[in-house]
Amino acid sequence: MCNRVGSFILLLLLVFLDSRDCSANAQHDSTSKLSLNTVQSWAVKLGTELYHFGEFITRKKEVQDSFKSAQIESRDGEKLVQSMADDIRAMMELKISAVKRIVEAAENMAFDKQNEPVPEDYQFYNSKEMEEPYEEAAIRTTAEPEFNLENWIVRPPTKSAHLQLNPHFSNIPVNINFSSVHVPTNVYAWAPEVIKGIHWSEGLDTHFLNNYQSDPTLSWQYFGSSTGFMRHYPAMKWRADPVDIYDCRTRAWYMEAAASPKDVVILVDRSGSMTGQRRDIAKHVVTNILDTLGNNDFVNVMTFADTVEEVVPCFEDSLVQATLGNLREIKLALDNFETMEIANFSAALTRAFELLEIYRNNSGGANCNQAIMLVTDGVPYNYKELFEKYNWKYDTPVRVFTYLIGREVKVADVREVKWMACANRGFYVHLSTLAEVRERVLEHVNVLARPLVLQREKHPVVWTPVYANITDPKVADYLWEQRERAEQKERFMSQRRDKVLFNSEQEQDRRWRITQMKQGQYSELGNSQYQLMTSVSMPVYDLRHNESVEENGQKEMRIAKLLGVAGTDVPLSEIQALMTPYKIGVNGYAFIVTNNGYILIHPDLRPVFQQILKPSYNSVDMIEVELFDDDRTPRNFSMELTAFRQEIIDQRTGNKVMNVKYHMEDMRRASRSRKHYFWTGIADSPFTLVITIPENYGRHRITPPPTDDIHRLSLTSKNISARQYLSDKWSVHPDWLYCRHYERTFSSPEEELLYFLERVAKPGWRWPAKPRPPEHHKNKPGHEKHNGEYKGTPESRERGKTSNAIPRNEYYCDHGLMQALVYDARNTAWFNKSISESASDEKAGEFIQRFGYIVAFLATHSGLTRWQTHPPREHETEKPEFGKQYPRAIDEVWYRRAVEHHYVDPLSYVYSVQLNTEKVPLNVSAAMVTAAHAVFHGDGHRKTPAAVVGFQFKHERLREWFDNITCTCEHKPCDETNDWDCYLVDNNGWIIVSKDTNQTGQFFGKIRPDIMTRLIEEDVYKPIHVVDYQAVCFREKKTTNPATMLITPLENLRLVMAWFIATTFWVYNSITIGLAQSSSDSYDEEYVTPTVAYQNYENDEETDDLSMSKPHTTRIVERDFEKLVLINRTRPTPCDREMFLYQLDYKNLDEKLNKPSKACERPFYVQLVNYTNMLLVVVNGLCRVPDVPIIPVEATEVQYNESLPCLKHMHPLYRKQPVSCIRNHTEESNIDMCGRGSLPPTKLWIVFGLLSTFRYIAM
Repeated sequence: MCNRVGSFILLLLLVFLDSRDCSANAQHDSTSKLSLNTVQSWAVKLGTELYHFGEFITRKKEVQDSFKSAQIESRDGEKLVQSMADDIRAMMELKISAVKRIVEAAENMAFDKQNEPVPEDYQFYNSKEMEEPYEEAAIRTTAEPEFNLENWIVRPPTKSAHLQLNPHFSNIPVNINFSSVHVPTNVYAWAPEVIKGIHWSEGLDTHFLNNYQSDPTLSWQYFGSSTGFMRHYPAMKWRADPVDIYDCRTRAWYMEAAASPKDVVILVDRSGSMTGQRRDIAKHVVTNILDTLGNNDFVNVMTFADTVEEVVPCFEDSLVQATLGNLREIKLALDNFETMEIANFSAALTRAFELLEIYRNNSGGANCNQAIMLVTDGVPYNYKELFEKYNWKYDTPVRVFTYLIGREVKVADVREVKWMACANRGFYVHLSTLAEVRERVLEHVNVLARPLVLQREKHPVVWTPVYANITDPKVADYLWEQRERAEQKERFMSQRRDKVLFNSEQEQDRRWRITQMKQGQYSELGNSQYQLMTSVSMPVYDLRHNESVEENGQKEMRIAKLLGVAGTDVPLSEIQALMTPYKIGVNGYAFIVTNNGYILIHPDLRPVFQQILKPSYNSVDMIEVELFDDDRTPRNFSMELTAFRQEIIDQRTGNKVMNVKYHMEDMRRASRSRKHYFWTGIADSPFTLVITIPENYGRHRITPPPTDDIHRLSLTSKNISARQYLSDKWSVHPDWLYCRHYERTFSSPEEELLYFLERVAKPGWRWPAKPRPPEHHKNKPGHEKHNGEYKGTPESRERGKTSNAIPRNEYYCDHGLMQALVYDARNTAWFNKSISESASDEKAGEFIQRFGYIVAFLATHSGLTRWQTHPPREHETEKPEFGKQYPRAIDEVWYRRAVEHHYVDPLSYVYSVQLNTEKVPLNVSAAMVTAAHAVFHGDGHRKTPAAVVGFQFKHERLREWFDNITCTCEHKPCDETNDWDCYLVDNNGWIIVSKDTNQTGQFFGKIRPDIMTRLIEEDVYKPIHVVDYQAVCFREKKTTNPATMLITPLENLRLVMAWFIATTFWVYNSITIGLAQSSSDSYDEEYVTPTVAYQNYENDEETDDLSMSKPHTTRIVERDFEKLVLINRTRPTPCDREMFLYQLDYKNLDEKLNKPSKACERPFYVQLVNYTNMLLVVVNGLCRVPDVPIIPVEATEVQYNESLPCLKHMHPLYRKQPVSCIRNHTEESNIDMCGRGSLPPTKLWIVFGLLSTFRYIAM
């Protein structure tokens, strides 16, 4: 209320106010109209009325009474993490057992059948040629390369099969009765070795099917052959958009199982002779070698001529881990090397051997296999003295693989290059075309696998890092390029249709928003179509000792042949279900770390941006997602943190309390907390399980009383099902494992839950035991050893054919979670009653009338969500119902914030609106306000969150209420016509209510940066520095020069001729254009093709002035005709982004807020709205707004002096080397097969020479 100082003064003041519209000419007069007491009274009144309404509409007291009988037990983090690790290990054993059976069966079948002839009419299920459901039947044959007519062989068509959508296999059409075969594009399906493998591996179908029957949780099973094909179960139609580049031999599950980890140095000859196609082939060879490396391998690529240089300078004198990010950096750098001078092989080999020797002596890198890959078009001699000095002194020497490039090679080159490989346990390959590179490069994998095959006793079990189902990471760049091309095309077409509209401010703003969406990775956290998974795989050996080889006639040769790799996928969702998040509780979570410190599972792992996989999505380190609150600069990790990380990687069992900061709501909110970490290794795996629990409310958990057993209650209630408590408007957490039926499908998690509640109520119900591997049931030892005496005995054949199937459980249930859910459902069943039925408050009608449409909701710790609408709406079709829109209970942001806020004010409600950002604008007219309050249950000295209640109503109603309260003063100081601006701002600085409705949901520091700056300076808001180490930035693409050519006299003549023709053409065009410009005739608008513009845009320097745009009839003749049409082509690149988010500091808050306004020196009041998380900010609108920069909350790129891969390499983090390393075997010296090289016939040399000469002149 305004102060009255004498009746005369008051009278004059009233007359003065009535004569104008609340606008004061003097700033000090306007300030005197509004006192701190008035603002305080508004805050108290608004908060109190909201509080009483919340208590009434949510029936909070009744909810608290519903949990009176619940018990509170201490949450033992060490026991919890150990129990989860045991459950995950048991699940992993099931998968390993299935793979072992596939391996054993494949080895036995291959021994018996791989030399059997394949019938001419043999048919198999080709995954690429299978028909989709409802697809018109068509007879298609396997793709054939072009042959001469006399060599053409007609192949039988692919087997046809009926496919059905299967929810267990991501709703992909499959046939679970058999497997099908995928053959890579670069592999000919009817090549003798390939078709033989397809033929004998058909017998694996029985084992695939038995495995699936024994373990219905089993996902895709497969056998990848070293010849290239992959047999996978179940059969499916292979989708490839736009092309199929999948090759199982370059996938992590194959590469890591086929050979032990390796250190690789790739030497690329960049002498003057390695130009043109040879350079292209060399780059393709290196790229394909890099594609066969994984996170446990280390590599570097050096080019050499007169000097030896790393292609990435910051990787000098070192090996780098073969992560996707590092490999990408190397591949991009390969475009930059130029061919010149003479090759110094001695310096290159010496440099490689010395580097590998350093890592061998220091046990660094992979600390297992070592190899040098030499890519050249010829060597002067074999450098035997270097191998004697550096290599042959070791029991396990460095392997040398040589790749001879070019069609026209000398016999001496073949001899010397092949000798270098054969004398050093490597392999020699001669390459003359790009098409043969992939297949020939993969030969080195089989050579590295020889020690594994020869020992035969061990079949290492390999678990892969996280990856996305069948999508190749290399596709990400292609998809992004396609998206930019589509955007460029749309701009050209739009500009051609209507140039005035295209140049309009509105259209420019729309295009600007599209550009901004390129930076919008935070608003697309879902994994979209990608299914994240890990795989377990094991190598499959050829059990034969010798093989008949055609080399100067039939010859028996010693072999050590890798047949392939068998494996199965394990979706991460299946592992997450075993982490029992309901036992961890709200704001706690579990995650898994690999031996490299990388994340396998984490709630903040964000592998996708704009529906495209991030370039380094599978090598995100744990300290890049666990943000510890130590206020250090980006990537300046503390010793305490790195020591903590090392203990986890080493799989030690331990615990530690840490101060952390974390973000929510697409990195728009941040908070600080103190959390307790518990960790333990998962036995016989490279993984460590970690759980984190809030230090205060995470110590205890709520449990039903032991007398409330579901089955017992059902029997005592005469078989009445617990589903009676779940009648209307309810949902359960869609990602939690309550009960799962393996043989039936349901339309929703709620339908499946009701089915099991009916079954629990019936006599004879038994809670299913956790499944165990079949070997446990049969007391069978591990994978059987194979030795050289195996001759395909009848017993072994029978063992390969018989089924290992066991009686399978048709369903699985989590007894504890089901118990908790039914307890919550029974005790909150009253929530379904209408508020008018259960309320006796006379103000019920007034409250509902004031707020209009309201949703009251309740979410419990067991994942149950209930909601009621007031007044009830029978057919609400405008948007999804509340529980369908927010079904994740304790994982919803409003639930997490409400529980967190309980320790600030146990009576308060947490209010929020949808955020309004440039990337995701808010439709204010349809905005809803959500208020949430945590309900805790205690037994005296202990308490824990049991549920969260809340309500949701239209934003416009809160604004009306707010205006009514702040306009109760006689002089209406907060009315829209006066001099004061009022805001409701939440505890993270986001505007909930403003007199300008367009400001709703925006950051207060953007609207009034001057006031926000003062609040930060006065410690009302504290900044929280958040670094996103998973960000993606967009580097502008630069055109690259064509391959360097050797400047010969003929080449100089060609360049002169090209210059002369280009100059003549330019002069002609100049004259023509000049004549066209001087002509008075009007011309139709000329359409410039997108291709021309797209090629030239990178040389454009500035954008046209829009004010100078001309009518449609103007002829476009300038080279840079319309710069606005052209986009900046970019490439997604991993980077770090940082931002400052803000949180209300409640320490001594009253003292900070109870400050008077001092004219324009401090032109505002701030008060905490009672029982809420909101501040009432009242700002004097007459004071001039100072020129203060906007306080950003958007992420900006962290600028380092080096690229991110270089920075990571310069500051390496600890990793644990894999346990398995099999790199040597005494019998390997008996194997003579180390590659073959052949020269074309002499007559063909002449033809090739003539063709090359003709092609050169024509260039």
